[in-house]
Amino acid sequence: MTASHGVTLAIIGGSGLYQIDGFEAVSSHRIETPWGRPSDDIVEGQLEGIKVLFLPRHGRGHHIAPSDINYRANIAALKMLGATDLVSLSACGSFREEMAPGHFVLVDQFIDRTKSRPSSFFGSGLVAHVSMAHPVCAGLTGRVRDAAEEDGLTVHARGTYLAIEGPQFSSLAESQLYRSWGCDVIGMTAMPEARLAREAELPYALVGMVTDYDCWHAEEEAVSVTNVLEVLSGNAEKARHLVKTLATRLAGPRHPSPDGIETVLDYALVTADDKRDPAMVEKCRVIARRVLG
Repeated sequence: MTASHGVTLAIIGGSGLYQIDGFEAVSSHRIETPWGRPSDDIVEGQLEGIKVLFLPRHGRGHHIAPSDINYRANIAALKMLGATDLVSLSACGSFREEMAPGHFVLVDQFIDRTKSRPSSFFGSGLVAHVSMAHPVCAGLTGRVRDAAEEDGLTVHARGTYLAIEGPQFSSLAESQLYRSWGCDVIGMTAMPEARLAREAELPYALVGMVTDYDCWHAEEEAVSVTNVLEVLSGNAEKARHLVKTLATRLAGPRHPSPDGIETVLDYALVTADDKRDPAMVEKCRVIARRVLG
């Protein structure tokens, strides 16, 4: 595999993560995409010698609910600013005793139970089907794992994330059902974020920051906002340093994803050239310029 230009690392910060240790901001971008504006201005800067783009998923001050996040605008804006790799940090609940509050889980699979969120950039007039069999980048996730271990964090190398609509937490019956499905963690924001990153040919890694045991755990108090916020503060501090350590590992020439994510659209666009809607083509060009010209 040949090296390419350097990394431009995009970071989407979840609940409680609104800054990064050592991040030297250079500029702030207020982006308008064909799907509207992202959650907030995107701050561009330098961290350990690499270019970083930072976007708070819920907006600064946490004013956007999970179902109201403009996921398409978030991913499109980062792509428009030149992101080559995307690391998402997201608070989540745990279905596993061994995945305790304060631990980090490197998600590698998803079950999507959201129902009211646009989940694709493409549609009638420009149809595309990308594979989500392996929805995260193994190479980027491995770099995150190495950085977490270097920081001395308790990190679980794999996990299945159950995405729910929210904003309410699960009922006890739902929590027990999801455990029986083999899910490991639960959250409200990773979908359709991961799907859209794949369509935009962005290698994606998700760091699940465990805040609670959902409500299945008989010996723990049912999840409450107060409990979550206490753990959230500690997790955010760990995550800020984790991003800094990761940046040192990404410095230097960039290598393509071992999963071929940068070229997934080569065979995904199925609409014949003479049947393509020019307006849809123009709209999608910002995330698929490589194949749409």
